[in-house]
Amino acid sequence: MSKVYARRRVSILAALTGLIASVGLFNGPTASAALPTPVSAATARSYLATLTVATENRTGYSRDLFPTWITISGTCNTREYILKRDGSNVVTDSSCAATSGSWYSPYDGATWYAASDVDIDHLVPLAEAWDSGASKWTTSQRQAFANDITRPQLLAVTDNVNQAKGDQDPATWVPSRSSYVCTYVRAWVQVKYYYDLSVDSAEKSALQNYLASC
Repeated sequence: MSKVYARRRVSILAALTGLIASVGLFNGPTASAALPTPVSAATARSYLATLTVATENRTGYSRDLFPTWITISGTCNTREYILKRDGSNVVTDSSCAATSGSWYSPYDGATWYAASDVDIDHLVPLAEAWDSGASKWTTSQRQAFANDITRPQLLAVTDNVNQAKGDQDPATWVPSRSSYVCTYVRAWVQVKYYYDLSVDSAEKSALQNYLASC
């Protein structure tokens, strides 16, 4: 290979790299594959100590009372925003639907290459929020909770893992990846504290036990 040809090849590769990077800028938030960082374990323990302990009541619950997914920016709704935030090399079409990329699910350690294999988990489930105080909220408050991209509440995960979790709290379900449990319970407590939601006695006991090991 001649030196001239080699220089031209390097120049072309550099240009292509720049083009790819610039496309990434137009595809929304940089992929982080992570929640907004939860509070520390010490802070979570102090938050948990202040939460009201109460018996849960699901009377009147309907998922429709928590409007999802709302428009976040441009043509992107909440699900599409989180898919871009949590994915790697995510490419979207003009309607913001993900056409390619990869998603690592921190709950089970699986990686997926189709957005259809990924759910957006409400870390504190909507039904759990209802049981814990959201039944008294307005619809706009429930909408804000269901689409909260600021707190560590929404996360792209394996769809069937999310479905298996359902509306369970940490007394009966935590991620199978033990290395992620501390992050999960810290986030859980932060969300409940921010929204002034109660905990039941089994839930509080489980959270205390997990946080003691963080």
